[in-house]
Amino acid sequence: MKNTPQSVQSPEVSLGNVYVMTHSFFSDVIRIGCTSEDPEAYAKTLSEKTPGNYTLAFTLQCDNPCQVKKQLQTYLNAQEYVSEFYQVTADVAERLLKRESLRIPIQTT
Repeated sequence: MKNTPQSVQSPEVSLGNVYVMTHSFFSDVIRIGCTSEDPEAYAKTLSEKTPGNYTLAFTLQCDNPCQVKKQLQTYLNAQEYVSEFYQVTADVAERLLKRESLRIPIQTT
């Protein structure tokens, strides 16, 4: 059985990336999620599975990425379009994520 990287969905993951992506079909909707994969590779994988293309707008490597994603989603609850998609600009999400990073340990390379 081949071991392939997958998107993180468990809040128990200790290290990964929170990402903000845009999609070529929606100019005013972003996707917020978490992954243990390289975010650029993950965006490419998502693009291969759907019509249109995902583009990584911002990413933050951190501890407990799914918990950070949940907190970000709480802030954006009123703008929720559909699960993991929000009707805000990528800049707004990036500013929130940077602000949240002041409260979480960030991994630097």
